[in-house]
Amino acid sequence: MENAKQPTPEQFASFFGEEESGAFTMINLLKFREKAQYDDGSDAELSGREAYLRYGMAVQACLAAVGARSIYSGAVTGLMIGEVDELWDMVALAEYPSLAAFQQMIALPEYQAAHRHREAGLAGQLNIKTRSLAG
Repeated sequence: MENAKQPTPEQFASFFGEEESGAFTMINLLKFREKAQYDDGSDAELSGREAYLRYGMAVQACLAAVGARSIYSGAVTGLMIGEVDELWDMVALAEYPSLAAFQQMIALPEYQAAHRHREAGLAGQLNIKTRSLAG
């Protein structure tokens, strides 16, 4: 398993090259840096979690702008089945009406401006696209 902060060009092309199939839920498994690392050196006193939460707050308006919504976020507190070297710090789920809506969201200037907080706070993540079996 590999946590990453950005998709590879191949992953990006594959994800957005899929045929449109309607609504989906993105599962985000998040691992934070101990301390935020902004490119300009600002806010060095923030934890990675605090920096990422700035991103999360700003993204709420971006989600709403494209008809998407945050449906859950919470701290990871334990593991019942399986084994991992290290637990993720947080899980966040967002529901999108379509792949096109997701693409529109990440192109929004407000999203692009908030992205710096995501980069400063994250050590890595997994993004898992899911679709409901009912419907």
